[in-house]
Amino acid sequence: MTSQRLQSLTEELHPPLTAHEAGVESDRCYFCYDAPCITACPTGIDIPLFIRQIKADNPKGAAKTIFDENILGGMCARVCPTETLCEQACVRNSQEEKPVRIGELQRFATDTLMDTGRQPYERSADSGKTVAVVGAGPAGLSCAHRLAMHGHSVTIYESKPKPGGLNEYGIAAYKTIDDFAQREVDYVLSIGGIQVEYDQQLGTSVNLSQLKDQFDAVFLGMGLGGTNALNVDGDTPAGVHDAVDFIEALRQAEDPTALDVGRNVVVIGGGMTAIDAAVQSRLLGADDVTLVYRRGQDAMNASEFEQAVAQTHGVLLKTNWQPIQLIADDGQVSGVEFEQTDSANGSLQGTGNKRVFECDRVLLAIGQQFDAADALSGVELQDRRVRVDEYGRTSDAAVWAGGDCVSGGEDLTVSAVQAGKVAALSIHQHLSA
Repeated sequence: MTSQRLQSLTEELHPPLTAHEAGVESDRCYFCYDAPCITACPTGIDIPLFIRQIKADNPKGAAKTIFDENILGGMCARVCPTETLCEQACVRNSQEEKPVRIGELQRFATDTLMDTGRQPYERSADSGKTVAVVGAGPAGLSCAHRLAMHGHSVTIYESKPKPGGLNEYGIAAYKTIDDFAQREVDYVLSIGGIQVEYDQQLGTSVNLSQLKDQFDAVFLGMGLGGTNALNVDGDTPAGVHDAVDFIEALRQAEDPTALDVGRNVVVIGGGMTAIDAAVQSRLLGADDVTLVYRRGQDAMNASEFEQAVAQTHGVLLKTNWQPIQLIADDGQVSGVEFEQTDSANGSLQGTGNKRVFECDRVLLAIGQQFDAADALSGVELQDRRVRVDEYGRTSDAAVWAGGDCVSGGEDLTVSAVQAGKVAALSIHQHLSA
């Protein structure tokens, strides 16, 4: 049973395409001149071009086209919600046809080049300029790589003992098997000129004024470290955990099957993290997993595809229920009381109808919040995150920011990569003036 559970965690959602399958799929692309899929991609990858290169039996060239815009294209091929981005915009996407499998073709190309171990870029001559990057997640890595390409020396300050950010700590294990997150980081750093300092927390181990004194520019890409509170009556009993912490523990465990996931699990939330936590609980042997969301199913941040994945794995979706009380038995959670909601008039309201979902484990996936505001003296905030302009510049002329920590961030890996790239180009122009 244990071996079966471990195997279920290491089986991919989508096995990689073979060369033949990639060739057949690439032939479905119309190679649109004014391709809507490009516009739908946050990083602006020339999708028709890289698919044409695959069709011409040049997957390495296709990978270079992808990496030119998205150096983390391998991970994005695995975790991007392509069904709501490029593939949704595909002109083949209709009632009669399925869209071109752009994400799987992107993975085929990037894996082909990454498997050679060769970086398609060389670092320019040393510029003599130095940049500090806070956070080794997608935004920080993207920014650091682009700066290194231009010859700047980059030092990344990462609060955790490993790089990768949510790619390493916050994404379902079955989406990124074979330690891919770390292999991709190694590939990105192989350009040279980038040093990573671990266990360095902004505001404790290192502070912003210090970085501004030591470096010519600073990029903030630390993401969101805090979690939203459940805000229900009573103390929090044992058995109630943050879903991000659960996924991190699973990703870092030497033997994930040894984790106690509970037998009857309630997951509260409606985003990708909620889906990941629910599916992984089932894969690890939980008998019953119920995902409960306070609004309707069409309002869930998780895509219809992700919802279907959860249901395929036996997760029960219950919508229009909001938690009002945690129930405990001798200090251990034994249930959650919910109230049915109605959002017909646009505002969420309780109906007075209540019920208890019995459980021995609760996973909270109700969103994260920015927790580094106190460490950012002199940097203006907006909506409790860092305020930036279209180039990632903050109110401090020496500081840029991007990714989940900025106001208006989309909380997507691909969007964080784009933010890091845009900020790096702005920093380069500033350092070259």
